[in-house]
Amino acid sequence: MVKPSYRRILLKLSGEALMGKQAYGIDDAILSGLSAEIREVVGLGVQVALVVGGGNIFRGIGTSRNFGIDRASADYMGMLATVINSLALQDVLERTGVTTRVLSAIEMHAIAEPYIRRRALRHLEKGRVVIFAAGTGNPYFTTDTAAALRAMEINADAILKATKVDGVYDRDPMLDPKAKKYSRLTYLDVLRKNLKVMDATAISLCMDNDLPIVVFNLTKKGNILKAVLGERIGTVVHGGK
Repeated sequence: MVKPSYRRILLKLSGEALMGKQAYGIDDAILSGLSAEIREVVGLGVQVALVVGGGNIFRGIGTSRNFGIDRASADYMGMLATVINSLALQDVLERTGVTTRVLSAIEMHAIAEPYIRRRALRHLEKGRVVIFAAGTGNPYFTTDTAAALRAMEINADAILKATKVDGVYDRDPMLDPKAKKYSRLTYLDVLRKNLKVMDATAISLCMDNDLPIVVFNLTKKGNILKAVLGERIGTVVHGGK
């Protein structure tokens, strides 16, 4: 039997990754493929937590800038978009036989449990996939920061950040075919070069707690399992030791 490199992971999904090739919303094929891969990882005995963004439905900061909505209100609207994505993930995972719990930083008892750290740990220990919704529950903090914070709180071994590109580049590879891909980076590299891995707050949290980040392409089948097994895919952000 293959041996995972991590005992407990936090998988960070961008909302945009759930769109697939659509311009908006959730691609059923992406969701189904994602749930199948998570089921496979859980079957190896790995404890899995998820944080998903809401950019496929609503981007708080963009709406605040473009339409003049108060930034705090726009951020709360973005948090609610993450709840929609979390419930969609829960439904698909449950249909494939994976027991899940959605824990929301904003209390909404009819559809999710309130976030309580010890409760989250208990769910993970019982083999349930825990989906953290509504970010940190506070405006001005991204879901990247929420992912880093929750990863620290549950003592995750790594953050696996699934995106639409196969790692971290010095420039946007969608716009520049000559963009250079990095296989390994330190936290300081990311901050100094202003690379778009996660926001500076999230990177600083990971650096302070020496939590590695693996950035990889979600759309390529089998990549989540490869990342969990420690195979060389994407880009690894680490402390430089």
